[in-house]
Amino acid sequence: MKRYNTVVSASFGASIILMAVIACLGFLTFGAGSSPLILNNYSSKDVLMSISRVAVAVSIVFSYPLAFAGLRDGAVDILGASAEKKADNGYLNKMTAVLLGGITALAWKVKDLAFVLSFGGATLGNALIYVYPALMFHSAVKNMGDKASKGLKREVPFALFSAALGIVMGGIGATMAVKSIL
Repeated sequence: MKRYNTVVSASFGASIILMAVIACLGFLTFGAGSSPLILNNYSSKDVLMSISRVAVAVSIVFSYPLAFAGLRDGAVDILGASAEKKADNGYLNKMTAVLLGGITALAWKVKDLAFVLSFGGATLGNALIYVYPALMFHSAVKNMGDKASKGLKREVPFALFSAALGIVMGGIGATMAVKSIL
Protein backbone atom coordinates (compact mmCIF):
# COMPACT_ATOMS: atom_id res chain seq x y z
CA MET A 1 0.00 0.00 0.00
CA LYS A 2 2.87 2.36 0.80
CA ARG A 3 4.40 1.88 -2.65
CA TYR A 4 0.99 2.41 -4.29
CA ASN A 5 0.48 5.66 -2.36
CA THR A 6 3.94 6.83 -3.38
CA VAL A 7 3.29 6.13 -7.07
CA VAL A 8 -0.16 7.76 -7.01
CA SER A 9 1.10 10.82 -5.12
CA ALA A 10 4.05 11.23 -7.47
CA SER A 11 1.80 10.85 -10.53
CA PHE A 12 -0.74 13.39 -9.32
CA GLY A 13 2.04 15.75 -8.27
CA ALA A 14 3.74 15.51 -11.66
CA SER A 15 0.41 16.09 -13.45
CA ILE A 16 -0.40 19.12 -11.31
CA ILE A 17 3.04 20.63 -11.84
CA LEU A 18 2.93 20.00 -15.61
CA MET A 19 -0.53 21.55 -16.00
CA ALA A 20 0.43 24.54 -13.82
CA VAL A 21 3.58 25.17 -15.87
CA ILE A 22 1.64 24.94 -19.15
CA ALA A 23 -1.09 27.28 -17.86
CA CYS A 24 1.47 29.78 -16.55
CA LEU A 25 3.44 29.77 -19.79
CA GLY A 26 0.28 30.33 -21.81
CA PHE A 27 -0.81 33.19 -19.56
CA LEU A 28 2.68 34.74 -19.43
CA THR A 29 2.90 34.58 -23.22
CA PHE A 30 -0.42 36.33 -23.92
CA GLY A 31 -1.40 38.01 -20.65
CA ALA A 32 -4.92 38.69 -19.47
CA GLY A 33 -6.17 38.88 -23.06
CA SER A 34 -5.67 35.15 -23.55
CA SER A 35 -8.36 33.30 -25.43
CA PRO A 36 -9.94 30.44 -23.45
CA LEU A 37 -8.59 28.08 -26.12
CA ILE A 38 -4.92 29.03 -25.98
CA LEU A 39 -4.23 27.86 -29.53
CA ASN A 40 -6.47 30.67 -30.83
CA ASN A 41 -3.89 33.21 -29.59
CA TYR A 42 -1.26 32.01 -32.05
CA SER A 43 -1.01 33.19 -35.63
CA SER A 44 -2.87 31.18 -38.22
CA LYS A 45 0.37 31.23 -40.25
CA ASP A 46 2.29 29.38 -37.51
CA VAL A 47 2.74 25.87 -38.94
CA LEU A 48 3.34 24.13 -35.59
CA MET A 49 0.24 25.69 -34.07
CA SER A 50 -1.78 24.72 -37.14
CA ILE A 51 -0.60 21.14 -36.65
CA SER A 52 -1.58 21.44 -32.98
CA ARG A 53 -5.06 22.65 -33.93
CA VAL A 54 -5.49 19.68 -36.27
CA ALA A 55 -4.25 17.32 -33.53
CA VAL A 56 -6.78 18.75 -31.05
CA ALA A 57 -9.58 18.44 -33.62
CA VAL A 58 -8.63 14.82 -34.38
CA SER A 59 -8.48 14.06 -30.66
CA ILE A 60 -11.95 15.52 -30.10
CA VAL A 61 -13.51 13.81 -33.12
CA PHE A 62 -12.13 10.37 -32.31
CA SER A 63 -12.71 10.52 -28.54
CA TYR A 64 -16.30 11.79 -28.84
CA PRO A 65 -17.87 8.37 -29.61
CA LEU A 66 -16.31 6.88 -26.49
CA ALA A 67 -17.61 9.68 -24.27
CA PHE A 68 -20.99 9.65 -26.02
CA ALA A 69 -21.43 5.90 -25.53
CA GLY A 70 -20.91 6.44 -21.80
CA LEU A 71 -23.46 9.27 -21.81
CA ARG A 72 -26.02 7.17 -23.69
CA ASP A 73 -25.51 4.14 -21.45
CA GLY A 74 -25.81 6.34 -18.36
CA ALA A 75 -29.01 7.91 -19.67
CA VAL A 76 -30.45 4.46 -20.40
CA ASP A 77 -29.58 3.35 -16.84
CA ILE A 78 -31.06 6.51 -15.28
CA LEU A 79 -34.29 5.94 -17.21
CA GLY A 80 -34.41 2.42 -15.73
CA ALA A 81 -34.49 0.55 -19.01
CA SER A 82 -34.85 -3.22 -18.79
CA ALA A 83 -32.12 -5.59 -19.96
CA GLU A 84 -34.18 -6.32 -23.09
CA LYS A 85 -34.34 -2.63 -23.99
CA LYS A 86 -30.60 -2.23 -23.35
CA ALA A 87 -29.97 -5.01 -25.88
CA ASP A 88 -32.46 -3.61 -28.44
CA ASN A 89 -30.60 -1.70 -31.16
CA GLY A 90 -33.76 0.18 -32.13
CA TYR A 91 -34.12 1.58 -28.60
CA LEU A 92 -30.42 2.48 -28.43
CA ASN A 93 -30.64 4.19 -31.84
CA LYS A 94 -33.61 6.27 -30.65
CA MET A 95 -31.72 7.26 -27.49
CA THR A 96 -28.70 8.17 -29.63
CA ALA A 97 -30.85 10.35 -31.89
CA VAL A 98 -32.53 12.12 -28.96
CA LEU A 99 -29.27 12.78 -27.12
CA LEU A 100 -27.39 13.88 -30.25
CA GLY A 101 -30.30 16.16 -31.16
CA GLY A 102 -30.23 17.75 -27.71
CA ILE A 103 -26.46 18.18 -27.75
CA THR A 104 -26.57 19.63 -31.27
CA ALA A 105 -29.29 22.10 -30.25
CA LEU A 106 -27.18 23.19 -27.28
CA ALA A 107 -24.09 23.52 -29.48
CA TRP A 108 -26.08 25.65 -31.89
CA LYS A 109 -27.16 27.99 -29.12
CA VAL A 110 -24.06 28.15 -26.88
CA LYS A 111 -21.13 29.66 -28.76
CA ASP A 112 -18.83 30.52 -25.86
CA LEU A 113 -16.20 27.79 -25.43
CA ALA A 114 -15.07 29.26 -22.11
CA PHE A 115 -18.60 28.84 -20.70
CA VAL A 116 -18.82 25.23 -21.87
CA LEU A 117 -15.43 24.37 -20.36
CA SER A 118 -16.13 26.25 -17.13
CA PHE A 119 -19.58 24.77 -16.61
CA GLY A 120 -18.46 21.26 -17.57
CA GLY A 121 -15.44 21.45 -15.28
CA ALA A 122 -17.49 22.82 -12.40
CA THR A 123 -20.20 20.20 -12.63
CA LEU A 124 -18.76 17.07 -14.20
CA GLY A 125 -15.20 17.60 -13.03
CA ASN A 126 -16.21 18.04 -9.40
CA ALA A 127 -18.60 15.11 -9.60
CA LEU A 128 -15.98 12.77 -11.06
CA ILE A 129 -13.20 13.86 -8.72
CA TYR A 130 -14.96 14.46 -5.40
CA VAL A 131 -18.56 13.25 -5.34
CA TYR A 132 -18.74 9.89 -7.14
CA PRO A 133 -15.63 8.30 -5.58
CA ALA A 134 -16.76 9.30 -2.09
CA LEU A 135 -20.23 7.89 -2.64
CA MET A 136 -18.79 4.67 -4.09
CA PHE A 137 -16.47 4.36 -1.08
CA HIS A 138 -19.37 4.90 1.31
CA SER A 139 -21.43 2.27 -0.49
CA ALA A 140 -18.55 -0.22 -0.57
CA VAL A 141 -17.88 0.18 3.17
CA LYS A 142 -21.59 -0.20 3.92
CA ASN A 143 -21.78 -3.42 1.88
CA MET A 144 -18.65 -4.97 3.46
CA GLY A 145 -20.21 -5.77 6.79
CA ASP A 146 -19.00 -4.74 10.23
CA LYS A 147 -16.01 -7.05 10.53
CA ALA A 148 -14.47 -6.32 7.12
CA SER A 149 -15.05 -2.57 7.26
CA LYS A 150 -13.93 -2.03 10.85
CA GLY A 151 -10.86 0.06 9.96
CA LEU A 152 -12.59 1.96 7.14
CA LYS A 153 -15.70 3.22 8.98
CA ARG A 154 -13.83 6.17 10.47
CA GLU A 155 -12.95 7.35 6.94
CA VAL A 156 -16.58 7.44 5.76
CA PRO A 157 -17.38 10.85 7.34
CA PHE A 158 -14.31 12.34 5.64
CA ALA A 159 -15.43 10.85 2.31
CA LEU A 160 -18.93 12.26 2.73
CA PHE A 161 -17.47 15.64 3.70
CA SER A 162 -15.37 15.50 0.53
CA ALA A 163 -18.50 14.77 -1.53
CA ALA A 164 -20.39 17.65 0.10
CA LEU A 165 -17.46 20.00 -0.49
CA GLY A 166 -17.34 18.88 -4.12
CA ILE A 167 -21.04 19.66 -4.53
CA VAL A 168 -20.62 23.10 -2.95
CA MET A 169 -17.55 23.94 -5.03
CA GLY A 170 -19.28 22.64 -8.18
CA GLY A 171 -22.27 24.85 -7.42
CA ILE A 172 -20.04 27.88 -6.95
CA GLY A 173 -18.18 27.11 -10.20
CA ALA A 174 -21.40 26.57 -12.14
CA THR A 175 -22.84 29.82 -10.77
CA MET A 176 -19.70 31.70 -11.79
CA ALA A 177 -19.84 30.15 -15.28
CA VAL A 178 -23.47 31.15 -15.75
CA LYS A 179 -22.79 34.69 -14.47
CA SER A 180 -19.99 35.04 -17.03
CA ILE A 181 -22.43 34.75 -19.94
CA LEU A 182 -25.19 36.94 -18.49
